[in-house]
Order: sequence, then structure tokens, then C-alpha cells
Amino acid sequence: MVRAGLGINPWSVLYEGLERHTSLSFGTISGLVGALVLLLWIPLRQRPTFGTVANIVVLAFSADLGLWLLPADLGLPGRIALLVGGIPLNGLAVAVYVGARCGPGPRDGLMTGASALTGRSLRLVRTLIELTVLAVGWLLGGGVGVGTVAYALTVGTITQFCLPLCAYRTPAERATAPTG
Repeated sequence: MVRAGLGINPWSVLYEGLERHTSLSFGTISGLVGALVLLLWIPLRQRPTFGTVANIVVLAFSADLGLWLLPADLGLPGRIALLVGGIPLNGLAVAVYVGARCGPGPRDGLMTGASALTGRSLRLVRTLIELTVLAVGWLLGGGVGVGTVAYALTVGTITQFCLPLCAYRTPAERATAPTG
């Protein structure tokens, strides 16, 4: 989505805004913000796992690697493809690793913890988180585009839709699950 140039996801807007005010790279900021978000887990009674830490490290390095590997000018059709593919793939990716039960990433643990605490849907909680982060990032000078708004308004819905399809269930859970 960064290379699409049509609007980055809200967390990237925040990283970009912070990047304007520091000498740190986009990926480094991603890792630092991920670690700071873990502090928001405390009142939610979420506990980080190996998967949580791996998410921080992998995303920090892969963000910089992806920006290095993808050319900056892909032409409008390529940029649209990156945007249109990036949003649903990100929602699916969240559902896959949250559903795997290896530990959510910091942002996703914030979503699952707040959803569990409030009883609100993942879709609603994720949308509110994305809109809040978007506002803060925009105030810091991060760029906002049509893709940013599309992401903020749809990734929660996509994640909630995909999660039941990707959720790991123990044999006992499968045995007691209603059949459709």
C-alpha cells in the first residue's frame, strides 16, 4: 500500500507522521510503536507470546525490505492492483495469525482484547482503532488517501469475516462445534 501511493493503512500514516519528526526509518518506527502498543494490553489483560514478539520483529524488517524491493513507480494500474489486493490480503493475514492462536501482533491484540473486554464485535473495535490511529497520524503529518479511508473502514469487516474460516480449533472444540 505504501508503494501504491493511493493511501497507506492508518498505522502506516502514524509511522509516516512519526518519521517526519524523527530520524528513524519506517520499519524501526513500526517496531517501536508495536512495542509501545503492548503497554495498552495491560488493562486488557492480554499477554504477549512468542507470536506477538515475532510479529513486531518480522513486520519491522519486512516493511523496510518490502520498500527496498518494490520499485517506487509502478504506473497507475500496478498501484491500483497493490491497493485493491493489499486491503483484503491484510485482513486475511490478520485472521490467519490471530486464528492460529500463536499470539496476536500488538495491534491485533489490542483489537481482540478490547473486543473481549467490551463485548463489541471485532469489526467495530478494529474500525474504531484504525480511525483513531489515522487521526493521530494525520495530525503528525502522515499522508492520507482514498486507500487509507478504504482500509480503515473495511479491514475490520474483512478480518471478522475471515477469522472463522482460519481459526484453529482443538479436537475437543471441533467435536462440540455445531454442524451446519
